[in-house]
Amino acid sequence: MTETATETGTADFWFDPLCPFAWQTSRWILEVATVRDLTIRWHPMSLVILNENTPENHHYGRTDELAPLRVIVAAREQHGEDAVKALYDAMGTQIHLRDNHDLPDVIVKALAEAGLPAELAKAGESDQYDAAIRASHEDGIDRVGQDVGTPVVAINGTAFFGPVITRVPQGEDAGALWDATVTLAGYPAFFELKRSRTEAPQFG
Repeated sequence: MTETATETGTADFWFDPLCPFAWQTSRWILEVATVRDLTIRWHPMSLVILNENTPENHHYGRTDELAPLRVIVAAREQHGEDAVKALYDAMGTQIHLRDNHDLPDVIVKALAEAGLPAELAKAGESDQYDAAIRASHEDGIDRVGQDVGTPVVAINGTAFFGPVITRVPQGEDAGALWDATVTLAGYPAFFELKRSRTEAPQFG
């Protein structure tokens, strides 16, 4: 039996802090949790890894862009799962709402905002956590295939690229969009629904 929208739902969310589309979808998922019974689990993925074989992509070879993810994985290992969301919230606020793209500065400020030790910033300069980033990334990608981006969201166990949104619905509008995705995820033969984007993410 397909799980209905009114029953407890789950959203496994794969994100790269750098992705504005993942940020918008993540804010929607959080809004859904205020109007639906929803459990959210957060997982890192990487635009650098996603594009490691695509030289024309602007994330290609940018190992410096792994730094925020390295810090998130280090924080998860040392301080538990709650640290993942806390750092994603703080990093995303710096990058997308405050237009701060100085990643070392983003990390320092995000750690302070999340109440985590400042020394975790050192993890951003080490490849110690890259295998864990890749494992999480591949876990998400393996569920949807290689021809996708961020975010990857598993809705009650069925994973999709997206929903990709440019504006974040609030309250019951967010819940209604969730209900629609639950319906689509409950149909095993549904794979894709897409149109060209006509605007960039609208923050605020």
